[in-house]
Amino acid sequence: MKAICIAVLVIGTSILARSQDPFSVASNLLPAQVSHSQPTVPAMTLEHLEQIALQTNPEIKVAARRVAVAEAHLPSASALDDASLTYRGWQIPFKQPWNYNAAQNMFMVGQALPAPGKRALRSAIAGDEIEIAKAALEAKRREVQARVRKAFYDLLRNADQLRVHDQQVAISRQGLEAARIKYTVGRVPQQDVLKAQVALTRLLEHLLMLEQDGELARASLNTLLARDPASPIEVAGEEAIPAQLPSISELQQIAVDSRPELARAQAAIKLAGDEARLAGKGYAPDLNVSAGYMLMPRASEFRNNYMIEGSVSLPWLNRRKHDAEISEAKVRISVQQAEFEAARSMVFQQIQEALIRAGSAKKLVDFYRGSLRPQTETMLRSTVIAYENDHTDFLNLLDSQNATLDVDFSYFRAIAEFEAAMADLELAVGAPVARASQPPTIEVTR
Repeated sequence: MKAICIAVLVIGTSILARSQDPFSVASNLLPAQVSHSQPTVPAMTLEHLEQIALQTNPEIKVAARRVAVAEAHLPSASALDDASLTYRGWQIPFKQPWNYNAAQNMFMVGQALPAPGKRALRSAIAGDEIEIAKAALEAKRREVQARVRKAFYDLLRNADQLRVHDQQVAISRQGLEAARIKYTVGRVPQQDVLKAQVALTRLLEHLLMLEQDGELARASLNTLLARDPASPIEVAGEEAIPAQLPSISELQQIAVDSRPELARAQAAIKLAGDEARLAGKGYAPDLNVSAGYMLMPRASEFRNNYMIEGSVSLPWLNRRKHDAEISEAKVRISVQQAEFEAARSMVFQQIQEALIRAGSAKKLVDFYRGSLRPQTETMLRSTVIAYENDHTDFLNLLDSQNATLDVDFSYFRAIAEFEAAMADLELAVGAPVARASQPPTIEVTR
């Protein structure tokens, strides 16, 4: 009887110990810990976001205002100086300073007339300034579009990673349930259960990092759209990985024709040339003409008269000044030409670097998509089945899950890096880069 009581006590203690397993208490909190909030606003496409940014972005608005200022200056650039009204009183007697009848009273209207060609050149210079401002506006539009694309694909990558996170949570729960069942019947040690708990809990760390990355991308995108950085925003779209990237020579030719910075540099060269021609006009004399009415004293034979007056500048007497202005203008042309060459070299370098990064990222995407990602997913599925049927241990299951998670995250990171490189490439080229997308080997569902 004593032996039976001892046996019952041992069995009861064992059951009580299993029922008080701290894992069984803590596991009730795990589903809430590793879940993430679902989108509450409609998703927007890349095209929609770009349209909003082009209309509302504050940096673009500033550049547009500068264009408006340059255009407003155009009418006044070639306008004549204001006409002048002059009064002259001659021979007013000191003894009778109020007696204007004894004086010669002259009323004149004058106008300064610049040398022929100067007004046209001033108008041309103002037009060049408009072209420079428009090129700066287009460059800012391209820059904002590139930043929107980067933020968009960062959010797209974040959504894919959250989807993979959810899949890994489901697999971890599946392994956790299998470990719990095996532990209950005594087929595995308690360490397997604790390892399953740790594996599921570690996913909370991934979730916190993913949520942080998503919020940072949303703040950046909202700022580009002139919205409150904390506003909720979601995106929808698919990655378009081209079968082949354009050649460097094709991209360079497109950049020469389309890059706003190069157009701006060329407009600056034209501006410097027009300023040099205007400086050369400094030797052309300006004319100042006046006409007026003269009222003579009462004793004069002809009391009512008119007068005409003209004056001309003598620039030949000030050669030092005009020669210096011409020399300065010629030097400015050479400076602008050197800046254009430097800008073109910089553009070609940007194209080369972006193309190299895009090519490397594309190779990684193709590698993950075509071989490594299918292999790790197949390995994970087979490992889960093997563990449920006692054909492998829990460490192999954890290794398979970690390997799959790393490959999936690396895959989506490579896609985001490719899209960022393509955004930089389009920014360097100054025009959209055509890409013939290839169908993905693995379906990406969101």
